Order: sequence, then C-alpha cells, then structure tokens
Amino acid sequence: MASEKFETIESSAIPLPIENVDTDQIIPARFLKATTRDGFGENLFRDWRYDKKNNKNEKFVLNNPLYKGKILVAGKNFGSGSSREHAAWAIADFGIKVVVSSFFADIFKNNALNNGLLPVQVSEVFLSKMFEDINKNPDSMFKVDLVKQTISIISSGESEKFDISSYKKTCLINGYDDIDYLINIKDKIESFERTGK
Repeated sequence: MASEKFETIESSAIPLPIENVDTDQIIPARFLKATTRDGFGENLFRDWRYDKKNNKNEKFVLNNPLYKGKILVAGKNFGSGSSREHAAWAIADFGIKVVVSSFFADIFKNNALNNGLLPVQVSEVFLSKMFEDINKNPDSMFKVDLVKQTISIISSGESEKFDISSYKKTCLINGYDDIDYLINIKDKIESFERTGK
C-alpha cells in the first residue's frame, strides 16, 4: 500500500523520554484483531493514555495539549518486543510521521519503513538536546530532511545526519511500497530479461 511522499517535515514534537518502549506498550495485543490499518491510532499507547476504567490519564504526554506535532521523540531502544507491524500502523494512524530515538529494535525499524513512518536514529547527545529544547519550549520546531538525511533543532541550528538504506529512502521520497517500486522499474526489469544486462 503506497503512502504519502516524504521529503522534508518541519514540526513540533511529542516527547516520550522513556527507554525500552516495547510494541505491546505501543499497541496492546488485544487490539490486533483488525486486518486493515485504519483506526489503530486511537489505541496508540492505550494502557498509558487510559486507566482500566477507560478514564483519560491527563499526565500522559499524548493527552497533554501542550505537546503536538508529527514527530515523536522517544527514549533509547524504541520498538523492542514482538514483531507486530501494528505498532507502526498505530503510530502512523495517529498522525506521526517521524520517530526519533538513539536506538531502534530492528524489526520495528523495518516495519516503520515499510509503512511510510521514518525512524531517525540519532546520538544520545543529540537526543538529549532535543528533549532539552522541548522542555524549554513545547512549541520548539524540528526539521527532518530525508533527501539530505539530516535532522535539525531549528532554535539552535544544530543538526545531525542519520542513516537509511538507499532503497527505503527512494520508496519514502516517492511514496512507494515494494510493489510500486517494482512497477516503477518495470522497463529496467524487462530490459534485463531480454538482454541479461
């Protein structure tokens, strides 16, 4: 399923300075029955956003009107645990386009990239600076430039480069899924079949 094209995002951010956030915390197992991607955002971090009586936890950051934006800034080791793709679906369906952390679980990282969600891995020093900037001003803005593979703190001008596979970068920039990518290079595939080159 194709997604929106992604080149540059400038946005405020939602801070989640918690380490070792696993996929069951991102989207609890009881919400995995649906077969389409729609509606998962309402249950993102469900057990942190609501208590057992379904009352909203006003202290949790996603319920705090001070924090908003298309970027989630998370603690180290984000997305550990099970391989459920629904975790990436829930984050994307909530409206988040970028997750920043100093380390991602590999399976979560791949699931995110396959679903139009950009995981940006930064150094622990840069991550701390992002949290500090948000703590000073909840409206702080950040810029993620996928073409240049940089993330910037707009208030200070500091930036850091991040890694991404060239294939996934191409897919995100063009809004391709794996099938769209193959269709896009159909002429090259047919030429190789004919000529072996």
